[in-house]
Amino acid sequence: MKSILTQIKLLLFCTVLPGGFLSAQQILTLDKAMEIAQQNSPSIRTSLLNLERSQQLLKAQKAALKSQFTLSLTPVDYSKNRSFDDYTSTWYTNENLASYGTFTIEQPVLVTDGTISLVNSFGWQKSNSTSSGLENEAFTNNLYLSVTQPLFTYNKLKQELKTLELDLENSNLSYAMQKLNLEKQVTQFFYNVYLAQMSLSISQDELKNTKETYEITKNKVEAGLSAKEELYQAELNYAQAQSDVQNQQVTLDNAKDQFKQYIGMDIFEEIAVMADVNASEVKVDMQKAIDYGLKSRMEIRQREIDIENSQFTLITTKAQNEFKGDVNLSIGLIGENEKLADIYNNPTRNPQVSVSFNVPVFDWGEKKARIRAQEAVIESAELDLDEEKKQIIIDIRSTYRSLQNQKMQIEIAKQNERNAQLTYEINQERYRNGDLTGMDLGLYQTQLSTQKMSYAQALIDYKIELLNLKIQTLYDFEHGEAIVPEELLQSSSKKK
Repeated sequence: MKSILTQIKLLLFCTVLPGGFLSAQQILTLDKAMEIAQQNSPSIRTSLLNLERSQQLLKAQKAALKSQFTLSLTPVDYSKNRSFDDYTSTWYTNENLASYGTFTIEQPVLVTDGTISLVNSFGWQKSNSTSSGLENEAFTNNLYLSVTQPLFTYNKLKQELKTLELDLENSNLSYAMQKLNLEKQVTQFFYNVYLAQMSLSISQDELKNTKETYEITKNKVEAGLSAKEELYQAELNYAQAQSDVQNQQVTLDNAKDQFKQYIGMDIFEEIAVMADVNASEVKVDMQKAIDYGLKSRMEIRQREIDIENSQFTLITTKAQNEFKGDVNLSIGLIGENEKLADIYNNPTRNPQVSVSFNVPVFDWGEKKARIRAQEAVIESAELDLDEEKKQIIIDIRSTYRSLQNQKMQIEIAKQNERNAQLTYEINQERYRNGDLTGMDLGLYQTQLSTQKMSYAQALIDYKIELLNLKIQTLYDFEHGEAIVPEELLQSSSKKK
C-alpha cells in the first residue's frame, strides 16, 4: 500500500513540473527504462553483434568439417604453339583443343586431422602436330581416391574447433556481463534523473515558502512592525529561491538528456521518471556472497579461457621446427579412348604412396626461446586468474561493509529529516510572531531541504549497493535467487 501511495505522489509531482504535464510525455519506471536500454543501447547492440560473429564463425567451422563438393569446369582450352625439336633440328607447329572438368568430394577427418578425397577428372582433347603429321582425338577420365594424413604433430582441426567454441563462450560471457553493467549504469542514470526531479520539487517548495515569508515581511514593513532591511533581505531570499528553481530545472534537463542518450531513446522525447525508493532491509550472508561470487562470476571463466587459449598457442609454438611427417595414399583408374562408351575398355591403374618427414637439425635456440616466451604468457594468465579471485573477494567484502553502513546512514538521515522538519515548523511560527529574522528562517529552510535530499540519497545509495552486490555475486539476495542457473554452473565446471 505504501508503495502504491508513493507512486501516486510521484505521478502527481510529474504533473506539476514546469510546463505542466504533456500528453506526449512518457513516464518511465526503472523496469521500463531497462527494457528500452536492452533493445536500443549501443553497447548491448555491439555486444550482440560480437556474439553473432562468434556464432557464425563456429557454424562455418562445423560446416567445413562436413563433406565438401566442388566442381571446376574449363569448357574451352585452345592453344597453338611454334616449337623447335632438338632431335630433328626442325621447327614444328602444335595445335591443341581441349575441354575438361573435375568433380571433387573432400571429407576432413576430425579425429585424425586427415583428409579423404574422391576425385574424378573428365575431359576431351584434340591435337595435331606438323612434326609427325598425326592428329589425335580422345576422351579421358581419371577417377581416384586419396588419403592425406599428417604424422607426429598436433590435431589442427580439433584445436581450431575448440578455439572457436571458447570464443563463442567468451562472447556469451561478455554479453551477459554487458547486460549486468547496463543494468548498473541504467539504474545510476535513472536515479540521477529521479534525484534531479526531487531536487527541483524541493526547490519549488523552498520558493513557495520563501514567497510566503516575503509576503509576511512585506505586510509587517508596511504596517511598521519591521525594519525595511528585513524586506530587502526577504526580496533577496525570494530572488535566490527563484534562481535555485531555474538552476535545478537546467540540472534536471541535462540529466534527462544523458539518461535518454544512454538507453537509446530519442533525445527530444519528453520523459519523467517514477520510482519507489523506500528500501526494506535485506539480510546478506557475507560468506554465502563470497561463495556465489567465486562460483558464478564470469570474469573467472574468462580468465580460464585466456589460459586455455594460451596453452593452444603453446602447442602451435612447439609445432614450429618440429619432427613431423605426412602420408599420402591414392589409388584409381585412368581411362582413355576415342569413343566415350569405350573409355574404360583398357584402364590403367595408378596407385601412389608417399611418406615424407620434416627433420629439424639446428635453429640456434629459436624454438626454445619462443616456447619459454609463451610459457611466460601462460604463467601471467594464471596469475591474472588468482588476482581476479582475490579482487572478487575484496570487492564483495567492501560492498557488504558499505551495505551495512548504508543501513545506519538511512536511519540517521531519516531522523535528521524529521528533526529538520520539526525545527523548521517551530521557527516558522517564531518568524510569524516576530521572534526570528527572515535570514535565520532561510537557514532553517536550507537545512530542511538538505536533509530531505540526504535522506533520498541514502535510500538510493542502499538500492545501488544492493544492485552492486547482485552484480558482484550474481546472486539476488533481495529475492533469494541465483542470477546464473545451476545447470549452467555445472556445465561450466565440467569444462574446467
